[in-house]
Amino acid sequence: MKIILCGYRASGKTTVGKLVAERLGWPYQDVDRGIDERSGMTIAEFLAADLERYRQVETEVVIEMCGRNETVIALGGGSLMRASNQQAVGEESLVVYLQASVDELWRRAEADPISAATRPQLAGGGIEEIEQLLTEREPVYLECSDLVLDATLPPQELADFVISEYHLP
Repeated sequence: MKIILCGYRASGKTTVGKLVAERLGWPYQDVDRGIDERSGMTIAEFLAADLERYRQVETEVVIEMCGRNETVIALGGGSLMRASNQQAVGEESLVVYLQASVDELWRRAEADPISAATRPQLAGGGIEEIEQLLTEREPVYLECSDLVLDATLPPQELADFVISEYHLP
């Protein structure tokens, strides 16, 4: 069994994922960091250079990470948009969607000093990009998730919810 966090960028996947992993004594894995390591580029650079190759590498990383047991994985914001990734994520996993409003995601992205340098613009940037992409992605997040949590709750509380759900029979 593994715990997988999904949601739009800036939803708190990394923060909550690290807390859950630490409390369970499991390794924490981040798909975006796995792509960075494999490509030798930032996500923004890799996407700008070769979108199709980026998606291929993303799938390789997702499948590799999901092949491990007793691990916490933070997906990239668009990872679930490929059927092969959905299949890998759905096997022996508790999938948690950290849900936040467009306004909250925009506020968080704007407050993050490294966001612009490391996170690519995918649909023109700004709050309009978040609206457009969240409209496309949220139905997939909801369909693939076992648990939906309000990402505006404190990270410790979110970690508590994830761990309690994991421990349910």
